[in-house]
Amino acid sequence: MKFLHSMIRVKDEEKSLRFYCDLLGLKKGKRIRLEDCYLQYLVDENTGVEIELTINDETPQDGYSTGRAFGHFAFECEDLDEIDKKIKEMGYSWEIEPFYMPEVKTRISFLLDPDNNEIELIEKLVLLA
Repeated sequence: MKFLHSMIRVKDEEKSLRFYCDLLGLKKGKRIRLEDCYLQYLVDENTGVEIELTINDETPQDGYSTGRAFGHFAFECEDLDEIDKKIKEMGYSWEIEPFYMPEVKTRISFLLDPDNNEIELIEKLVLLA
């Protein structure tokens, strides 16, 4: 068994592409037209895992509400200080600014995508010998 992708519905495809591709570094993959929507796949080139953006032809005016069972997507990054600069340059803001979490011995932070899905960023743990 192999995990392939997670799907989220998005209200504004361009805003989502800017967030996931330009900020987080995912790459646009295949795009498929179905009867009532487009599917745009975004690929993590390091793992091959994808996020499927579903862009419905008829989107609720206020967008979509996230179910209570969904928590967040988590991404590993090299340096949260560098990501902080990029976030500010691109006009985004933290939901929870980077902080050290002793239980995992690294820094983590949270921000929201354009549809208010929570994104966790985890700074890559570097073990010194």
